Amino acid sequence: MSNKQLLGRIGQIVLVLLGISFITFALVMLSPGDPVRQMIAGNEDIVVSQQEVEALRHELGLDKPFIFQYLDWLGRAVQGDFGFSYMVKKPVIEELMHSLPATVILAVASTVFMLLVSIPAGIYSAVKHNSWFDYMVRGLTFVGVSIPNFWMGLMLLWIFGLKLGLLPIVGGRVSPETLVLPALTLGIVMAAKYTRQVRATVLEELNQDYVVGARARGMSESHILWKEVLPNAMLPLITLLGLSFGNLLGGAAVVEIVFSWPGLGYLAVQSIIYRDFQLVQGIVLWIALMYMVINLIVDISYNHLDPRLRKAGK
Repeated sequence: MSNKQLLGRIGQIVLVLLGISFITFALVMLSPGDPVRQMIAGNEDIVVSQQEVEALRHELGLDKPFIFQYLDWLGRAVQGDFGFSYMVKKPVIEELMHSLPATVILAVASTVFMLLVSIPAGIYSAVKHNSWFDYMVRGLTFVGVSIPNFWMGLMLLWIFGLKLGLLPIVGGRVSPETLVLPALTLGIVMAAKYTRQVRATVLEELNQDYVVGARARGMSESHILWKEVLPNAMLPLITLLGLSFGNLLGGAAVVEIVFSWPGLGYLAVQSIIYRDFQLVQGIVLWIALMYMVINLIVDISYNHLDPRLRKAGK
């Protein structure tokens, strides 16, 4: 990817973020509920008059027209100030940075588990096409992609937490013990999808003419697989991996809720329940940014994996 192309992609990211921020801000403003009333709802002993409510609304700028509210927020956001969360009583950016490590840890653990299972199983299933192992893998992955994340999580909790007592049921903190079940939940479902993709991609490459020519020249099957087939199969697999990892960094909300994992997904659900509009806006923007940055990294990696793209970019 040339410098001009890279600058163009960065410009696209900026434009997309502006569009997402505007749409999210508009939806938040149109949603029912008064953020000022919500801020004081937790203090039942305090009686607030309508004049005090209006004064607080004026102080927060909520009495301004929509476009001026958005421009005020945008001006602060570009400086790193995403507002103040009344749900957690701290700046939004501080709470985002507090929850982000938990999401990254869960995403990395789930992805590592998925790769360790799906790549060997998918490759061997393609090599042993229509064997008993291939049929078994296809059957298991079909079941895996059909299982919802929340059901898988509940079953793992019931088996390993309630029945066997090997792992804690209640989470709420980041630790190796509380990481195992949510990582397995996400990893198993992802592995089922990724195994099918690995198998299909490798099988497609094995049926290409260059593989037939390599066999005719007397090359060993291992050399053809590792030196010829897999490098050509990497591009679509890396694309899928980037999309999957981007989704995980966005926060697997359902799984984080099931296991009370303190990541961005859990935080997003809680902020919506409490109508913490500033926090919702910040979370959506950060998730969009991480997703697009991951996709940009994937695109850049193409140039190192496919020499044809390097030549085209010059």
